[in-house]
Amino acid sequence: MSRPSTPLLSPEIIGEAALALSAAGEPFGVNAIARRLGVRPSSLYNHVDGMDGIVELMRGRLVEDYRVEPQGESWDEYLLALLREQRRMYADHPQLVPLLVGKTITHPAVIAAYDDLATVLVEGGFPEGDVLAVIGILDAFAIGFGLDLASPEEVWQPGEETRTLGRILENGERGDARSDRTFELGARLLVDSLRTRFRS
Repeated sequence: MSRPSTPLLSPEIIGEAALALSAAGEPFGVNAIARRLGVRPSSLYNHVDGMDGIVELMRGRLVEDYRVEPQGESWDEYLLALLREQRRMYADHPQLVPLLVGKTITHPAVIAAYDDLATVLVEGGFPEGDVLAVIGILDAFAIGFGLDLASPEEVWQPGEETRTLGRILENGERGDARSDRTFELGARLLVDSLRTRFRS
């Protein structure tokens, strides 16, 4: 029997299958990925180191799909562009967040993206001793607003006895409009505070 011209399995194929399951809101464990690819679960272990390896492949593919590379713009413009894209990434794959934050980052493409960010910050005048803290703040901000974008149309449903919240909600924005406005305000407040704290 001749060997197929296109390999049935590779790390890239496995990562893409896992992301497709995630995007569809379906389970993406080893058995589910194997079913999607039409192979036995044991076959995946020839290409990946279990679920941890699959998560890292997914992380790498996400960064490649949502990568924001510096183009010589100012550090604050770069941070705003990066936060917008990361927010979209986490909103598109909210069920991945617990897995992504629970595993050490090793994928070369992801490390390269963080190196870009660290370089932009240092070249922008941020003290090297504060760069990791700033990166952690940016990550937490993007994850939080990504999950907010994936939240239901009606985030709050107060009863009749609220003093202020109910009135504000009656006249307030909802859904993506609320989330977009909140994100843009928060992102600019964050960048402004970083400018004041580290560049004054």
